[in-house]
Amino acid sequence: MKKVAIIGGGATKCGKREATWRELVQEAGKAMFDNVDNISPKDVEALLVGAAQPERFVFQVHVAPMVAEHLGITPTKVIATTELMCASGQAAIRYAWACIASGMADVAVALGVEKMFMPDMAEAQTNMTCVLDREWDGVNAMSAPPFFAMTAQRHMHEFGTTKEQMALVSVKNHHYSTMNPIAQFQKEVTVEKVLQSLMISPPLNLFDCSGITDGAAGVFLVPAEDAKKYTDTPMYIIGSGQASIGNAVNNLASITEWVPLKLAVKEALRTAKISVNDIDIAELHDCFTISELMEYEAFGWCAKGKGGKFIEDGEPYIGGKIAVNPRGGLLGCGHPLGATAILQSIDILQQFRGEVSRGRRVKGAEIAVAHNLSGAANVHSLMVYSRG
Repeated sequence: MKKVAIIGGGATKCGKREATWRELVQEAGKAMFDNVDNISPKDVEALLVGAAQPERFVFQVHVAPMVAEHLGITPTKVIATTELMCASGQAAIRYAWACIASGMADVAVALGVEKMFMPDMAEAQTNMTCVLDREWDGVNAMSAPPFFAMTAQRHMHEFGTTKEQMALVSVKNHHYSTMNPIAQFQKEVTVEKVLQSLMISPPLNLFDCSGITDGAAGVFLVPAEDAKKYTDTPMYIIGSGQASIGNAVNNLASITEWVPLKLAVKEALRTAKISVNDIDIAELHDCFTISELMEYEAFGWCAKGKGGKFIEDGEPYIGGKIAVNPRGGLLGCGHPLGATAILQSIDILQQFRGEVSRGRRVKGAEIAVAHNLSGAANVHSLMVYSRG
């Protein structure tokens, strides 16, 4: 298996965009090609498109050929759309990585896109009820907010976690997103503002939840041995992990402990040949504030049930034990489902290159992890990246 590098990428601004799905693809594609010298559409042999629900959000299926057409790409080795709901973009990166590592292709593009704002937002919200098992959980109104609210309620009951501790996740991530020019949300929030925001599903308020978002992003992957042909500062994929347990809520391994994430972390560390203490940056999937607290615990940065205390002590800030979501996370940047993981990878690349603003820069970062969960937190996916 060949070692694989990401040599560059580009993204759109996230938020409520007037741009169509196609225009988001073109905008991200232009930014991507502008970011890398000495590469053109004709060089791309493999194209993987991360898209969670284009058939519902924009009433279009068979989107990978459309993306190829709008980017001027003629894939001769691999073309496919990847769907893993909130981890759809990471699935695209993983499959593009596999294409390069196996020798199937020498230049691959992983591009993720989602156009979630619709003329009728009730329809957009209805689309999101497709995430959990419709026949079992859906009929009981178990969409994402109620599921994560139930998780938060149980975590609070078992471990004494407080709403104030969860709110601190939103405060931190919105602080960093104000320094990210492509983030959806550009304002600081306070614990009080989080607690006073609209109640969505008790105990989760509006600012405990990531937003409906339009956005797109793409990256180039090549064999590591070829990376310096394109850039002096590539980023290398050094490990990965993924695990899934259950699907319907009654079949999950646990509500207050994400067992598949612990398994994915173990595999990612094994393949990367590192320990959790070697990680400098963690882009975690903070779709809801409770998610990030539980992710601290699953990675082992703090004990089970101590995620709230961990953030109270300032440990997941830059300068603490581990810099978590210095991009601004999903809470601050928004969550355009198919693009999120690719946006994470681009920001990590920019961190390694020292291209992010000083206030959210993790100086001397060498290793980073990008994490995505999907469904009822039953699937967890990880990529490990290295600067050298």
